Amino acid sequence: MPDVTVLDHPLLRHKLTLLRDKHTTTAQFRQVAREVSLLIAYEVTRDLPLEPIEIDTPLERMQTEHLAGKKLCIVPILRAGNGILDGMLDLVPSARVGHIGLYRDPATLQPVEYYLKLPTDVADRLVILVDPMLATGHSAVAAASRLKQSGVTAMKFVCLLAAPEGVANFTQAHPDVPVFTAAIDRELDSHGYIRPGLGDAGDRLYGTR
Repeated sequence: MPDVTVLDHPLLRHKLTLLRDKHTTTAQFRQVAREVSLLIAYEVTRDLPLEPIEIDTPLERMQTEHLAGKKLCIVPILRAGNGILDGMLDLVPSARVGHIGLYRDPATLQPVEYYLKLPTDVADRLVILVDPMLATGHSAVAAASRLKQSGVTAMKFVCLLAAPEGVANFTQAHPDVPVFTAAIDRELDSHGYIRPGLGDAGDRLYGTR
């Protein structure tokens, strides 16, 4: 069964409403997207492994825990993925960051890669692949495949919104990659946009059209 988690925290649902509202300004959209990504990151990192460590508090020495092994690598799909990168880095500032550039061919709706830059030790890290929308799923599938070609064996995919078609395509191509999203909307329209959705996330983040 596909590993898909729809996060339904009240704060997430409230902030997602703000993102959907066409009257939300660019500055507000950018800030709320950052807040939403932080909340999602909190859930996505819930199962990170810990190991014991001994420290000195101001009063005494104690046994406690910290994250085990190498930290995360967050990989946004350019350009819109950058809009939810900062919130995740607010929560995990020590994470490494890679980038993968893909654009969707308007005729075929297929992804075309134009940029890839990853940490040299990416294969040793848990990678969180991020993109605001999982619409057709083609870009996310291509990005996850490219990361696997680069040696990544532990990966999660995070988006703000998903369409049923995108979820089906992604989980069929990568059944080993858990998906985390704030909502799964009704459907895709004939142009590949999520309905009811929130519009083009990149345009709303950066004030372009």
